[in-house]
Amino acid sequence: MTKREEVEHLLRRSREFLETARLQLERGFYGLAVFSLEQSLQMFLKAKLLESGVDYPRTHSVRRLLEMLAEVSPDSAEDARRVLERFMLELGMLEDAYITSRYVPREFRREDAERLMAVVEEVIRAVS
Repeated sequence: MTKREEVEHLLRRSREFLETARLQLERGFYGLAVFSLEQSLQMFLKAKLLESGVDYPRTHSVRRLLEMLAEVSPDSAEDARRVLERFMLELGMLEDAYITSRYVPREFRREDAERLMAVVEEVIRAVS
């Protein structure tokens, strides 16, 4: 798989996870929706790093991926830093969702999932 094909694959999967999150939110599966939102954002940021010529690390931290994007992409640096600062707590919740979905019972409310949906959509718009 070429880098371009990998970028396209990650962007497609990111869109699919975002759509899945919308469906899960509609069905009341809030924890799964938040997990899907984390996956969507993680894949999107990894695609953006690849587009910038950087192999992404084997991390699940969306905050670290945003920090890296700010370091390597002059086009996205200011926007990446701005959304990282503005949404630090929400991005931390997304990271927690990745871990808790597997190991720790944690409930998310509709309001949590809706807020995180808005954050993910804004982050994606900001660094596109």
